[in-house]
Amino acid sequence: MTAAGATRSAPAARRALGLIILIACLAAAGSWLIYSATWDEPEHLAAGIELLDRGHYEYDTEHPPLARLFIAAGPFLAGARAYGTPPPDGTQEGKDILYGGDHYALYLMLARAGTLPFLVLLLFSTWLWARRLLSSQTGALVAVAILATVPPILGHAALATLDVAAAGTMLLALYAMQMWMTSGRDRDSLLAGLSAGVAVATKFSAVPFLGLSLPALALLQWLVGRRGKTAGAAPLRPARARWGGLVLAALAALVPVLLVYTPRAADVSGVEIRWDWAINYLLSQGRVDHAVGVWMSHLWLPREIKDLINGIMAVKAHNDTGHRSYLLGRTSLDGWWYFYLVALAVKTPLPLLVAGPLGIGWMAWRGWRARDSWAQAPLVLVLTILTFASTFSRINIGIRHVLILYPFLALGAAYTLARAWRGARALGDRRLAFALTALLSFAVLWQLSTLIRAYPDYLPYFNETVRHPERVLVDSDLDWGQDLDRLEHRAAQLKIRKLNLGYLGTVDLARESLPPHEVLMPRTPVRGWVAITALTRVSNPPAYAWLDAYRPLERVGKTIDLYYIP
Repeated sequence: MTAAGATRSAPAARRALGLIILIACLAAAGSWLIYSATWDEPEHLAAGIELLDRGHYEYDTEHPPLARLFIAAGPFLAGARAYGTPPPDGTQEGKDILYGGDHYALYLMLARAGTLPFLVLLLFSTWLWARRLLSSQTGALVAVAILATVPPILGHAALATLDVAAAGTMLLALYAMQMWMTSGRDRDSLLAGLSAGVAVATKFSAVPFLGLSLPALALLQWLVGRRGKTAGAAPLRPARARWGGLVLAALAALVPVLLVYTPRAADVSGVEIRWDWAINYLLSQGRVDHAVGVWMSHLWLPREIKDLINGIMAVKAHNDTGHRSYLLGRTSLDGWWYFYLVALAVKTPLPLLVAGPLGIGWMAWRGWRARDSWAQAPLVLVLTILTFASTFSRINIGIRHVLILYPFLALGAAYTLARAWRGARALGDRRLAFALTALLSFAVLWQLSTLIRAYPDYLPYFNETVRHPERVLVDSDLDWGQDLDRLEHRAAQLKIRKLNLGYLGTVDLARESLPPHEVLMPRTPVRGWVAITALTRVSNPPAYAWLDAYRPLERVGKTIDLYYIP
């Protein structure tokens, strides 16, 4: 394309990008009024409201405040206020906020709307990467469109949670880091630091993900520079991560972190209590952690930095102790090294699952030959992040923790499509060219149709290889407590007078519009109407094995089996 043609196409490309982003936001919002509050939403809302209303940040400090402020902003402006439930668990506080004043649907919808800006950021950051990696604006738009049809992305973008926010801010930070690696300019190191700070202020998983990605990108750029010199060819401008630039980036990263932790009330006793806990936890651990605890106990730090370190230590303690997880019919506190591999295999649309890794490898191979660090960066980042998540993470509770991988898969799929399309058009055999073009068109339509076929249940989506999702993954991948509203509507239609309910979630059952109900007790067969969620079933399979003798009348939503036992 000529320069004049590229200039004329730029406004059209921006309009197309805006349209794709709008469609993605509308698709995500389609479940707002269908899903009841999922497991984590009340606590995220409570933490944000507490900070806006009272200047305290005491609930579930395992997560930083930035995305929670976005979640709480809408409900706060609509009148939601803190109730003052004692910390550290903010679930009850969140439920009181949601149900207070008969504004449940409004507050929940406004809280979920706070995640949409991060979906926009995620898609826009993918566009920035795509313009660097793909040869045309059309290819860049295809990459964004593919990402916008990934159900796990849309499903979590529809909730008042932190996972899409983390993916969006981290993807922008990785882009800025790669810019800095390839330019070495102080301006780019400043931008990399600021964007990394925003990502850390959004979710603490950014600390290991970005902390490992930075040296990986620096090593990649060094290898590219070395190959250029030894081959006698002029390499691209090398990434010299100078110490001055690194210091500048570190200082810049502190700015957004300090901004979100600074606005507080005068009483900081909670911070000091958590700081003493963090020090004592380190002192109780092994040799390295103990030495760090001794050093930190003699160190003066401002309150904001203590708050930051407290949160990171809470995540570390959570990971050290593990989390009850479910995979392929088994439960574990320690997780599995292959958890995220299985999750990607079953939660990713099949066209993307095939074309994404192929394109990432294809780009990296061509980038290696051309000494292009940008083309190799997606493979390096995917391997770095996936290796860390698979090796060190003991909190295996959903594909949501590695959503950052999906933009790179979308870039790889767009690259595969572009190369294969050009290859098909260059074939001399018309019949073979037509067959290949038809196959590519079918794959594209298959991927895009996911947006319609899965609507509005993007959260519990599984691809065509899985007939019984509850036998593979459950927690936050299938059942996060989201179908209770659907059960209420169905019970009203069936005029159910009494219900035995097996439900795990953070919805306040006493304040829901359920028929008279009793909790379905473990190992206690009952008669009449029975509703049980997938998460309840897999949390204790022997306790509900007596239900195996009956066939459910229907599945309500995607997660609740409804029985009538005469």
